[in-house]
Amino acid sequence: MSDKPPLQRYLIWVEYHGGPFAGWQRQDHAPTVQGCLETAAAALNGAPVTVFGAGRTDAGVHAERQAAHLDLRADIPGRKIADALNYHLRPHPICVLSAHPVSDTFHARFSATARYYRYDIVNRRADLALSRGLAWRVATELDAGAMAAGAEDLIGEHDFSTFRDAQCQAASPEKTLDTLTVQRLGAQIVIHCSARSFLHRQVRSMVGSLVEVGRGVRSPDWIGAILAKRDRAACGPVAPADGLYLVGVDYPDP
Repeated sequence: MSDKPPLQRYLIWVEYHGGPFAGWQRQDHAPTVQGCLETAAAALNGAPVTVFGAGRTDAGVHAERQAAHLDLRADIPGRKIADALNYHLRPHPICVLSAHPVSDTFHARFSATARYYRYDIVNRRADLALSRGLAWRVATELDAGAMAAGAEDLIGEHDFSTFRDAQCQAASPEKTLDTLTVQRLGAQIVIHCSARSFLHRQVRSMVGSLVEVGRGVRSPDWIGAILAKRDRAACGPVAPADGLYLVGVDYPDP
C-alpha cells in the first residue's frame, strides 16, 4: 500500500508580467509562464507536473487573473499551496494569487464559460516611463467616441476571419463577442471585452483597427465593413502585446 498523498487537483489564479516570456505555452528553448509554473510545481510534487491554463496568452501579454489547474500529490495544506509555489517561482514576475482544491473533472480551459480582457492605451505625445511595456502609447489624439461607435458592430455572433491570425488553430472563425467597450480616462483609453473564447490575436487585431478609427484615418462604419469581408487582409494594424491583459475567467458555480 502506497504512503503517498492522494492526487488532488487545484485551481490556481495567477498574475504575471508577460514582458520576459515567449507567451504562456511551454517551449523548449524560451522562457514561458507555463514552463515556470511547471518547474515550481515539480519542486513541490517530486515529479513532473502539467499546468493547464484557461488561455494561451502571446509573448508580452500580461495577466491580472489567469486561471490554471494542476494535479499534485504534495503533502501540503491547500491554503499553503500558493505560498509554496510562489517560493519556487522567485524571481520570475509570476505570482499565484490563490489555490483551491477542485473536482478532478474541472478543466481550466474547457470548463470556462467566459474570458475577460482589457487593453490599455496611453494617448499622449510624451514617451512612457512608468507604463513602459505595460501599455501602448499612441501619440495622435484619439476619438474614443468614434472608437466606441465602431466597436458596436463587433458585438454579437460573427465570422471573425478578418481579425483572426493566420496561425490560429481554432476549428471555426465564428465567435460570440459578449462585450466590447471603449472608455477614455484622462490620457488613458481603456478597452474591455469578453467572450466565451477568442481567436488567436483577435483582441489585438480588433484594437488595432479601432485605433485607426480613433485617429480619424477610418470612419466608425469601416469596422463593420471589414468584419463583413471575412478577409484577414482587410484588418488594420495589429496592436502591440504590451497593452493587453487577461483580467478574469468565469466558471460555473460548483
